[in-house]
Amino acid sequence: RLSQTDFELEDMADQNERAFQKQPTIFLGRKRVLGKSKKTKSKTGGLRYYKNVGLGIKTPKEAIEGNYIDKKCPFTGNVSIRGRILKGVVASTKMNRTVIVRRNYLHYIKKYNRFEKRHKNIPAHLSPAFKLNVGDIVTIGQCRPLSKTVRFNVLKVQPQTLTGLQKKKQFRVF
Repeated sequence: RLSQTDFELEDMADQNERAFQKQPTIFLGRKRVLGKSKKTKSKTGGLRYYKNVGLGIKTPKEAIEGNYIDKKCPFTGNVSIRGRILKGVVASTKMNRTVIVRRNYLHYIKKYNRFEKRHKNIPAHLSPAFKLNVGDIVTIGQCRPLSKTVRFNVLKVQPQTLTGLQKKKQFRVF
C-alpha cells in the first residue's frame, strides 16, 4: 500500500535506476517554502532546480517543467559549459543518454591543390530534455569529462530537413 510520502516521491521524478534519484540542490523534507529562487515548482508540484547555461542558449521548457533527474545535464545538473561550441549531425543514438555527433570538414592537400573530405565522431551527453533522431543538427558545448570518452553536452537541437537514406552521412558543412 502506498503512503502519502511514497505517492509524492513517485510524482517527483522518474525513478528508473537502482539508486534513489534526486537533485542535490533540493531538500525533500521541506515543510514550507521561504522566498523565491530558481528552484521553481514543476507541473507535478515538487520543487525543481534549473539554470541558464549562458552563451545565448535558452533553457528548454522540458528542463524547467519536466521531472527527469540527470546530474550530467547542463540545465539541471552540476555541469558547466566552457571551451568550444560545435555543430554537427547526429550519427547514432544507440547509447543510453549519449549520442555520436559527426562533424564533417575539408582538408587541403597542397601537392594536388585540392580538398579531401574528412570527418570526426564526437560522443556527447544527451539530456532527457531533448528528443532527437539520427540526422538532426545539434549544437554541442564542451564541459568537464563526463566519462572515458564524453567531453561534450548537447545544448540545442535543430530537426533535420533532409529526407532519404543518406541523412547522417551526407557531407554537410555548417
